[in-house]
Amino acid sequence: MNIGDVAERSGVPAKTIRYYEDIGLVKPARGRNGYREFEERELRRLEFIGRARSLGFTVEDCRDLLALYDDESRTSAEVKRVAEQNLQEIDAKISGLKAMRDTLRYLVEQCSGDHRPDCPILKTLSNGPAHNL
Repeated sequence: MNIGDVAERSGVPAKTIRYYEDIGLVKPARGRNGYREFEERELRRLEFIGRARSLGFTVEDCRDLLALYDDESRTSAEVKRVAEQNLQEIDAKISGLKAMRDTLRYLVEQCSGDHRPDCPILKTLSNGPAHNL
C-alpha cells in the first residue's frame, strides 16, 4: 500500500504518518523508486496509534504501548500503569477546565452587559496574570 491508501484505511493523515515514520513508530519498506510501501503490519500499528491518540495517549505513551504490545512477556500491570497515568492526566485537564468554566461563568454573571463601558470582565482580565482570577 502507498501512503495515501494507508492514510485512508487507518484514518491517520499522511503528514502524521510521515512524522510517525521520522520518529520510528512505523517503519515502512521503501521500493526501488524510493516510495514508501506499507504492509498490513504498519497499517495495524497506525490504527493502534490512532485509537490510542483518540484516548489522549501521548506519542511517547504510544511508543510504550506498542513496545508492550510487541512484548509477549509483558504483564497487564505494565499496560495498566500507562493507562492509569493517562487517566490521571485527563482528570487533571478536566479539573482545570471546570475551574476555567467556573471563573468565566462568574465573570459573565458579574457583567451587566448594558450600554455602560464599565465591564468587570475586562477589569479582571487587565489586573494581572490569569492565575489570579
